[in-house]
Amino acid sequence: MLRTFILILVVLGMVPGHAQEDINQVDDQGRRHGVWKKYFDNSKQLRYEGTFEHGSEVGTFKFYCETCKEQPMVVKEFTGKDNLAKVTYFTENGKKVSEGTMSGKLRTGEWVFYHKASEAIMSKEHYREGTLHGRKITYYPNGQVTEELSYEMGSREGENLYYSPEGVLLKKLLYFQDELHGPATYYDANGNVVIDGHYKEGKKHGLWKYYKNGEIELEERYPKPTKG
Repeated sequence: MLRTFILILVVLGMVPGHAQEDINQVDDQGRRHGVWKKYFDNSKQLRYEGTFEHGSEVGTFKFYCETCKEQPMVVKEFTGKDNLAKVTYFTENGKKVSEGTMSGKLRTGEWVFYHKASEAIMSKEHYREGTLHGRKITYYPNGQVTEELSYEMGSREGENLYYSPEGVLLKKLLYFQDELHGPATYYDANGNVVIDGHYKEGKKHGLWKYYKNGEIELEERYPKPTKG
């Protein structure tokens, strides 16, 4: 009688432990359901952990590298709508590298990238279907804008501006179908024009003027005539 009572206590004591280890299960249709954890081969290091609801990812998923220990390299927070997830990338030391939204495996909307060994924003980019589309702005570590440029489905289009760390405009260019095409102006650190010309299909075209102390120092015309 005593042995039977002890056996019952042991079994009851094991139940919570079994409940905690109730992972990597599937529903009656063979779809992953509930908490899932996967480890690297022959290792106690987690590869990923997260929760499925009848085959679909829900909530937060964490992905690790083989030497990550408890610091995930990627964290995905699934919204439950249109297969969208907020995604954040980290270094092994836990520093944020980039963050944005993914639709499946493709970037979409705004993505923010950070300078190395800093919390300062390095760039803001916009994506459509995994391709650069929209305004891209890069920044110096001090927060000043470095460059502004627009994309249309991966192709550089429109005005392209470059700035100094002090915010002085250094270059003003124009892109058309991913090539320099149109007026181009270059400035010195004080904002004075030093070069003025045009590009055509990625090459210098027409009259280019070079300035010194506000005066034209040299003029060149492109394409240059070939020597006979």
